[in-house]
Amino acid sequence: MTLRDIAKALNLSTSTVSKALRDSYEIGEDTKKRVIAYAEQVGYQPNTLAKSLKEGKSRTIGVVICAIDNSFVSQMLNGIDRACNERGYSIMIMQSKESHVQEIKCTEVLYGRSIDGLLISPACETPNVDHLKKFQQLGLPIVLFDRYSDELDVPRVSINNLDAAYQATEHLIKNGYTRIAVLHSNTSLNINIQRLEGYKKALRDHRIELMDEYIQPCNLQTTALLEESIHQAMQKLSALTVPPTALLTLSDQISTSSISILQEMGYQIPQDMALIGFTNTSLANSLHPPLSTIYQPAIAIGEAAANRLIDIIEGTDEEEKQTVYLAAQLHERASSRRLV
Repeated sequence: MTLRDIAKALNLSTSTVSKALRDSYEIGEDTKKRVIAYAEQVGYQPNTLAKSLKEGKSRTIGVVICAIDNSFVSQMLNGIDRACNERGYSIMIMQSKESHVQEIKCTEVLYGRSIDGLLISPACETPNVDHLKKFQQLGLPIVLFDRYSDELDVPRVSINNLDAAYQATEHLIKNGYTRIAVLHSNTSLNINIQRLEGYKKALRDHRIELMDEYIQPCNLQTTALLEESIHQAMQKLSALTVPPTALLTLSDQISTSSISILQEMGYQIPQDMALIGFTNTSLANSLHPPLSTIYQPAIAIGEAAANRLIDIIEGTDEEEKQTVYLAAQLHERASSRRLV
């Protein structure tokens, strides 16, 4: 079924049918309703390829994420897909696997596929964003989401990571914990820097001494390396003369892995080690004990980033703020409860 077929059936011109389906002001409401009703009746689908060729655009958004097997990332992708689908764009997803080299390859492949814009959450291993600056200079619209680098002057959508980490640390302090360790993703990206700063600021504001040995990095590149690095970090912490009694984990992957590793190592939570972490896992309330979390609005982050990028592509972006922060939520559960 084509526009010409609809036009012939309704005794209208092809131009009138096309404009009616695009909701053009040139066509009367009665004609629009008649055309739309008939198009729905016969199951008409617009030829998006022809439209793309006419506009000189692919109507495709490139998306680079760290890994798809991550509940937080999959929720962001859900938001991206929803927004793009509603606005007539398809998405092409690639995974960096937390590798800077792989991230560069992903962006080059996507650019070669004539994407209209790029959504990217940089890999933890990324030391610089020169590859993204190159595409920016070539005129490719780019929006960073969740993770971002201050080296790249493009729009970004995230949470206020400093504030979220501050909330989590202060929650532990108010529950009576002062020896608080932190496991982080060991990256130079803003997300890690800001979360560590939030942790340190909460300690300063409550006049608690910062212990450098309580700050331990983790390797997020593979599941095996992550689990090994958490084990090593906990062994170092437990060997200290004054070991911590509470733990803040600063990424989804670290948080979901830590609870089982702590239990394997013989820790009782929260009796031996209180725990709170950044994670969107749906299992947080079902874990034993239920895990206190910083919950991020992942779907909303994805939707906002995709809509911002499409607005830029279509020349309708009116957002004045370069960085849009969405609110995270502290969910208190048994893993960080106050001990009597």
